[in-house]
This record gives sequence, structure tokens and C-alpha cells, in this order.
Amino acid sequence: MSHLISVAMITMNEERAVARVIEDIRGALGSRPHEIVIVDSSRDATPTIAASFGARVIRQFPPQGYGRAMARVLTESVGDVIVTLDCDGTYPAPEIPVLAEMVLSGQYDVVNASRLEHRPASMPLANYLANWLFAFSAWLLVGVKSTDLHSGMRAYSHRVIRQVEVDPNGPALPVDLLLKPALQGFRIHEVFIPYGERIGETTLQRWSSTLWTFRRIFRLAISRFSPLSKSPVSAD
Repeated sequence: MSHLISVAMITMNEERAVARVIEDIRGALGSRPHEIVIVDSSRDATPTIAASFGARVIRQFPPQGYGRAMARVLTESVGDVIVTLDCDGTYPAPEIPVLAEMVLSGQYDVVNASRLEHRPASMPLANYLANWLFAFSAWLLVGVKSTDLHSGMRAYSHRVIRQVEVDPNGPALPVDLLLKPALQGFRIHEVFIPYGERIGETTLQRWSSTLWTFRRIFRLAISRFSPLSKSPVSAD
């Protein structure tokens, strides 16, 4: 039986990169059954280009924020495994079938593709240090070891997306999407990948993302140790 692989992305003004990224995904997956699902909040030609290259494009305009866009693209994806990546050329498309197979084989429920085996040349030092601080805080406060809470490239089993409730409001949703499954007993694995140069301008709001990262970590730490909570990852 052939398994369907969903590749899920959110886009905002990625017209310079989207065609190349979709072509790279198609090349990596070849004849394997797959779908490319995009939730788009662009003002430029991104959705038109993506649709012309065969992606299923869901418009979310006016934009509702990173978290809501990511939550929607995950729930709209119907594959047995869902692989996320950013639509900016920074993540290696050839790794998609590798990550997907780790989940489809039944070994793991979530595979996190960490960018941080070493500091990537394309990542500013401040971002690199911040990511390590986030990872150390999560290990210290939540008890989950990872090197990259903010990786945009992960493979999730369909079951994880359906069973783990997350708060889609605000930035830094990848933090919840890694820590909550780990705390609920899903099998998490981490591999290292190369991280390339971005095509186009970044839309990252660093200060807001930093605040929301610590907010999500602290919320999980509190719920983890609260005697009143039946589950450390109960829905907000």
C-alpha cells in the first residue's frame, strides 16, 4: 500500500522562491504519492505561481499570523505523514523522503530536522545563540532535549496532528509542536540537516518570536508540574 506524503508550507510574499521550492519537492519525491499544501497570506504573485506548479493553495487573507497559518496547513493536509518546511529555499528538499520514511516505517511519530549541529553560515550569531538558549530552557524547564525548537522542517505522523492540541495564537508555534508531542509520549527523533541561504526577505519578527517562545516553554513547564492538571499538555 502506498502512503501519501503531504508537504505543508505557509507563504507570505515568496514569489521569488516558490517555483524553485516546489520543483525541488517534486524532484525529491519523484513518483511517490504526495501533495503540496500551502496556506498563503501574500500580496504578491506567490499563490498564482504555486497553483500553476500544482500546489493546493488555501488563501488566508488578510493574514492571521504565523501560528494560525501553520495550524491550518497542518490540519488541511491529509497525508499519512506531513512534512513541513519553509518556502524560502533554506531547507534541503532531498531530506523530505528521508524524514517521511522514518515516520512511515513506524519508528517515530515526529522527526525534527535540526539546523544546529554547527552554526550555519546563513544564520546570524544572535539567532544561533538564541536558538541554543531556547533549547536549553526547554530541557531545563520541560525536560525535553532538542537542539532546535524552531526548525521549520519536521515530519509528523497524521496521528500527532490530530491528537495534539496546540494554541495557534501568536508566533513560535513550532515550540509547541515539538514539546507537546514529546510530553504526551509520542516518539521524537532528531536529525541534523544543512541550512542554506534564504531567497527573498525574512518576515521573522524576532522580538515577538522570542517572547512567545519563552511564553510557550513556561506554560508547558507550569502545566507539567501542576497537581491540578491531568495532562501536561492540556489545551489552552
